[in-house]
Amino acid sequence: MTTNTRLIETTPERVWEVLADGWLYPLWVVGASRMRDVDPSWPLVGSKLHHSVGVWPALIDDSTSVLEVNPGHRIKLLARAWPAGTAEVVITLAPQGAGTLVSIAEEPASGPATLIPRPVRGPSLKWRNSETLRRLAYIAERRDLPTS
Repeated sequence: MTTNTRLIETTPERVWEVLADGWLYPLWVVGASRMRDVDPSWPLVGSKLHHSVGVWPALIDDSTSVLEVNPGHRIKLLARAWPAGTAEVVITLAPQGAGTLVSIAEEPASGPATLIPRPVRGPSLKWRNSETLRRLAYIAERRDLPTS
Protein backbone atom coordinates (compact mmCIF):
# COMPACT_ATOMS: atom_id res chain seq x y z
CA MET A 1 0.00 0.00 0.00
CA THR A 2 1.14 3.53 -0.74
CA THR A 3 0.58 5.82 2.24
CA ASN A 4 0.69 9.61 2.56
CA THR A 5 0.24 11.66 5.74
CA ARG A 6 -0.31 15.34 6.41
CA LEU A 7 -0.93 17.43 9.49
CA ILE A 8 -4.07 19.46 8.89
CA GLU A 9 -4.37 22.52 11.12
CA THR A 10 -7.90 21.92 12.37
CA THR A 11 -9.80 19.41 14.47
CA PRO A 12 -10.66 15.87 13.39
CA GLU A 13 -14.34 16.88 13.51
CA ARG A 14 -13.78 19.62 10.93
CA VAL A 15 -11.83 17.26 8.65
CA TRP A 16 -14.54 14.61 9.02
CA GLU A 17 -17.20 17.18 8.02
CA VAL A 18 -15.45 17.50 4.66
CA LEU A 19 -15.20 13.73 4.19
CA ALA A 20 -18.83 13.27 5.22
CA ASP A 21 -20.07 15.82 2.67
CA GLY A 22 -20.04 13.70 -0.48
CA TRP A 23 -20.75 16.69 -2.70
CA LEU A 24 -17.27 18.02 -1.87
CA TYR A 25 -15.50 14.87 -3.15
CA PRO A 26 -14.31 16.29 -6.51
CA LEU A 27 -12.92 19.36 -4.74
CA TRP A 28 -10.33 17.35 -2.84
CA VAL A 29 -9.89 14.04 -4.72
CA VAL A 30 -7.45 14.30 -7.61
CA GLY A 31 -9.04 12.75 -10.70
CA ALA A 32 -12.69 13.18 -9.69
CA SER A 33 -14.10 15.93 -11.86
CA ARG A 34 -17.79 16.21 -10.96
CA MET A 35 -20.49 14.75 -8.74
CA ARG A 36 -23.63 13.27 -10.23
CA ASP A 37 -25.30 12.05 -7.03
CA VAL A 38 -24.61 11.20 -3.40
CA ASP A 39 -26.51 8.42 -1.63
CA PRO A 40 -28.57 9.93 1.22
CA SER A 41 -26.91 7.51 3.67
CA TRP A 42 -23.35 8.67 2.83
CA PRO A 43 -20.91 7.88 4.51
CA LEU A 44 -22.48 4.72 5.97
CA VAL A 45 -21.22 1.28 4.89
CA GLY A 46 -22.58 0.39 1.45
CA SER A 47 -23.40 3.96 0.44
CA LYS A 48 -22.01 5.40 -2.78
CA LEU A 49 -20.78 8.57 -4.35
CA HIS A 50 -21.64 8.77 -8.04
CA HIS A 51 -18.93 10.85 -9.71
CA SER A 52 -17.17 11.26 -13.01
CA VAL A 53 -13.46 11.09 -13.74
CA GLY A 54 -11.47 12.65 -16.53
CA VAL A 55 -11.60 15.93 -18.37
CA TRP A 56 -14.57 17.16 -20.35
CA PRO A 57 -15.65 16.01 -22.90
CA ALA A 58 -13.94 12.69 -22.13
CA LEU A 59 -15.67 12.06 -18.80
CA ILE A 60 -16.33 8.57 -17.47
CA ASP A 61 -19.12 8.00 -14.95
CA ASP A 62 -18.00 5.95 -11.97
CA SER A 63 -18.62 5.49 -8.26
CA THR A 64 -16.94 5.14 -4.89
CA SER A 65 -18.49 3.08 -2.09
CA VAL A 66 -17.90 2.78 1.64
CA LEU A 67 -16.52 -0.59 2.78
CA GLU A 68 -15.93 0.30 6.45
CA VAL A 69 -16.41 3.39 8.58
CA ASN A 70 -15.64 4.59 12.08
CA PRO A 71 -17.14 8.10 11.93
CA GLY A 72 -14.67 10.81 12.78
CA HIS A 73 -11.71 8.40 12.74
CA ARG A 74 -11.49 6.12 9.69
CA ILE A 75 -13.16 5.34 6.39
CA LYS A 76 -12.32 2.58 3.91
CA LEU A 77 -13.48 3.14 0.35
CA LEU A 78 -13.64 1.12 -2.84
CA ALA A 79 -12.91 3.64 -5.56
CA ARG A 80 -13.75 2.69 -9.12
CA ALA A 81 -11.71 4.29 -11.88
CA TRP A 82 -12.50 2.58 -15.16
CA PRO A 83 -10.53 1.50 -17.16
CA ALA A 84 -7.76 1.22 -14.52
CA GLY A 85 -9.91 -0.90 -12.20
CA THR A 86 -10.64 -0.39 -8.52
CA ALA A 87 -8.60 0.70 -5.53
CA GLU A 88 -9.07 0.33 -1.81
CA VAL A 89 -8.45 3.62 -0.06
CA VAL A 90 -8.20 3.99 3.72
CA ILE A 91 -8.34 7.46 5.26
CA THR A 92 -7.55 7.81 8.96
CA LEU A 93 -7.76 10.84 11.22
CA ALA A 94 -5.81 11.15 14.47
CA PRO A 95 -5.75 14.19 16.77
CA GLN A 96 -2.32 15.73 17.06
CA GLY A 97 -2.14 18.80 19.25
CA ALA A 98 -4.63 21.34 17.88
CA GLY A 99 -4.58 19.64 14.48
CA THR A 100 -5.31 16.33 12.80
CA LEU A 101 -2.84 13.87 11.35
CA VAL A 102 -4.55 12.51 8.24
CA SER A 103 -3.27 9.52 6.32
CA ILE A 104 -4.39 8.05 3.03
CA ALA A 105 -3.35 4.51 2.12
CA GLU A 106 -4.20 3.26 -1.36
CA GLU A 107 -3.77 -0.06 -3.12
CA PRO A 108 -5.14 -1.21 -6.48
CA ALA A 109 -7.71 -3.96 -5.88
CA SER A 110 -8.65 -5.06 -9.41
CA GLY A 111 -8.06 -4.30 -13.06
CA PRO A 112 -4.96 -3.42 -15.07
CA ALA A 113 -3.49 -1.21 -12.32
CA THR A 114 -2.75 -4.36 -10.28
CA LEU A 115 -0.34 -5.46 -13.01
CA ILE A 116 1.85 -2.38 -12.65
CA PRO A 117 4.81 -3.15 -10.38
CA ARG A 118 4.70 -1.34 -7.01
CA PRO A 119 7.98 0.57 -7.68
CA VAL A 120 6.40 2.01 -10.84
CA ARG A 121 2.90 2.82 -9.52
CA GLY A 122 4.07 3.97 -6.08
CA PRO A 123 5.48 7.39 -7.08
CA SER A 124 2.36 8.39 -9.06
CA LEU A 125 0.04 7.35 -6.20
CA LYS A 126 2.31 9.21 -3.75
CA TRP A 127 2.15 12.40 -5.84
CA ARG A 128 -1.62 12.17 -6.40
CA ASN A 129 -2.44 11.53 -2.75
CA SER A 130 -0.07 14.29 -1.63
CA GLU A 131 -2.11 16.73 -3.71
CA THR A 132 -5.36 15.14 -2.45
CA LEU A 133 -4.29 15.81 1.15
CA ARG A 134 -3.26 19.36 0.25
CA ARG A 135 -6.73 20.01 -1.20
CA LEU A 136 -8.44 18.40 1.80
CA ALA A 137 -6.41 20.66 4.11
CA TYR A 138 -7.35 23.79 2.13
CA ILE A 139 -11.04 23.00 2.53
CA ALA A 140 -11.02 21.78 6.14
CA GLU A 141 -8.82 24.60 7.44
CA ARG A 142 -10.85 27.33 5.76
CA ARG A 143 -14.46 26.20 6.28
CA ASP A 144 -16.60 28.59 8.25
CA LEU A 145 -17.31 27.52 11.82
CA PRO A 146 -20.95 26.66 12.51
CA THR A 147 -22.97 29.59 13.80
CA SER A 148 -25.01 28.40 16.73
